[in-house]
Amino acid sequence: MSLIINRRNFFSKTAISAAGLVLGSNMQGFGSESEEQPRSSSYNIMKEVMKYRKIDTHVHALLGPSVTPELLIDFADRLGVEKLFISRPVTKDTATPQNIKDSNDMMLKIVKQYPDRFKAQFTLNVQYQKESLEELKRCVDQGMVGLKVYYQVKINDPLFYPIIEKMIDLKMITLMHSYIGLGRSSYRTKYGNLFPNESTPMDFVDVAKRYPEAMLQFAHTGGGGDWEFECKCLQDYPNIYVDVSGSNNEENMMNYALKYLGEDRLFFASDNSYYQSVSKILSADLTETQRKKIFFDNYNNMLRKGGYNVA
Repeated sequence: MSLIINRRNFFSKTAISAAGLVLGSNMQGFGSESEEQPRSSSYNIMKEVMKYRKIDTHVHALLGPSVTPELLIDFADRLGVEKLFISRPVTKDTATPQNIKDSNDMMLKIVKQYPDRFKAQFTLNVQYQKESLEELKRCVDQGMVGLKVYYQVKINDPLFYPIIEKMIDLKMITLMHSYIGLGRSSYRTKYGNLFPNESTPMDFVDVAKRYPEAMLQFAHTGGGGDWEFECKCLQDYPNIYVDVSGSNNEENMMNYALKYLGEDRLFFASDNSYYQSVSKILSADLTETQRKKIFFDNYNNMLRKGGYNVA
């Protein structure tokens, strides 16, 4: 018996949708072989997935022995992702200049191996100010096209000011690990954030006010934090872009982000949660134009400002 399945309900309310995006449209093996599986006579999942050009704006490479460039390409091929913007931020609080250089060199090596699929973002630890400015120049000279930083220092710390000013000159975006946990009023950070130097939406707003010409990427609204608060906090600052990566897929998150941030400030990204990040966009109440913008055009237009855009 055929069953017509509503697209949004299919993606947001069934576990099969996530598996389908990984395995393809011909899913088998769920339940017993004799069980009749629901089928859609009007909606082809993978046809919908593959019809949009995609840039993944937040990917981490070489997180461990199993996260190889070839694995990333495999996921990208299954989901129709043309370009992956990779980085390897050092997660140690006291990441040394040599740690940072080694990590950036790994990304450069991957881009050299697969230049048609990857673009590399460099990482820094601005606690080492002189070394960070030198490393920034070295990485840009070798073709890296953006900055991805972790939580050694908050984005609005004065140590970041010279770096942000240089990124403004280069017309490059700064992608920062960010988070705000659930909580109440002034207790929000105390009870919600795991690390004292994680950048919050308020920190982004602070630096966006100081540098309205900077391009700032607030990471992973789908990363388990308070995305409602994040969207409301960031809504009046057009130089803050938001990527919708993360493994959490609460219903209405995309629609909420669209309402408060608009269709031009949202970036498709996975943060290595690949099929979840595609499905949350397809299951949201978006027009074709809005999907195209989020999957590809918004980030490519940002890249175009510095001449780094995808053809």
